[in-house]
Amino acid sequence: MSMKYTRVHRLLEIISLVQAQIGWTAKSLAQQCETTERNIYRDIAQIKEAGIPIQHDRVKGYHINGAFFMPPVRLTFEEALAIAALCEAMADNGSIPFIRPASMAMNKIVSQLPFDAREELTERLQTMELRTTATMDGEGYEDVYDKVQNALLSRSVLKCKYDSTSSGASDETFMFHPFALFFGTRAWYVVGFHETRDAIRTLKLNRFDAIEPTNQSYEVPHEFNLDKHLGNAWNMIRGDVDYDIELRFESPFSQTVSDTRWHSTQEIKWHEDDSCTFTCTVSGLDEIVWWILSMGPSCKVIQPAELATRVAKLASKTAKLYS
Repeated sequence: MSMKYTRVHRLLEIISLVQAQIGWTAKSLAQQCETTERNIYRDIAQIKEAGIPIQHDRVKGYHINGAFFMPPVRLTFEEALAIAALCEAMADNGSIPFIRPASMAMNKIVSQLPFDAREELTERLQTMELRTTATMDGEGYEDVYDKVQNALLSRSVLKCKYDSTSSGASDETFMFHPFALFFGTRAWYVVGFHETRDAIRTLKLNRFDAIEPTNQSYEVPHEFNLDKHLGNAWNMIRGDVDYDIELRFESPFSQTVSDTRWHSTQEIKWHEDDSCTFTCTVSGLDEIVWWILSMGPSCKVIQPAELATRVAKLASKTAKLYS
């Protein structure tokens, strides 16, 4: 068992060395792997039998042709630090479910760094911490994620059942053509054509009650673009009507709200008393109304009147819970 592991380990090491740097000879590989040149020749033959296109010439030495593996990536220290920090925040702590392979890839990159650089990278990571918005655990709907992604690759129509909060009950079974899979703030969503609704819909992955691929195929419309589809949605659910929003934020909360880019169309106008007017154009009011309520009494809706009325009614209902 030990000999077999040593041989496999050596084969993997040869592949790694040859992929990372040209100029390797049987002699230099034998020295690096602490074995004989005869064993190296046998290893090379076995690597070829496995379908890996390893070749040799006098100039390059042993090398792997084509894009059988991704070529070695040469990162600056700052680049490696940035990627490692993002992987630690987004992948390791599950901020974005299903991207843990990114962390595994980063571990491979780190393992190739010189010892001193690897030590410094570890020390620097200990001095920083990225805290992102809490997200829903991916456990429980991994199969939905995989089936949607596979359907996008194969262009297969999905047979689905979905728990819609708007109707208060699960929809009947429907056929769905996925156009795009994306992560928005806290959860994964899929945008696609809902045959029963005869319209494009944005659906949250964890709300699928059932989802199965079919033998039917579909095509994503050439004109479809996720950014254009979302348009001026406050977050990810685009309404049918665009509204010019005007909000008034009082000091000192005005300083806090102005520090963040909440929407691509936002503009901020300051007043002498350090309050500010926040304007933007939003498609639909269903999402922004809850954001405004989260701002409490520091935010007042100036226009449109429809939005002000909705905020007032919801705030009144909330107040009654405590009266």
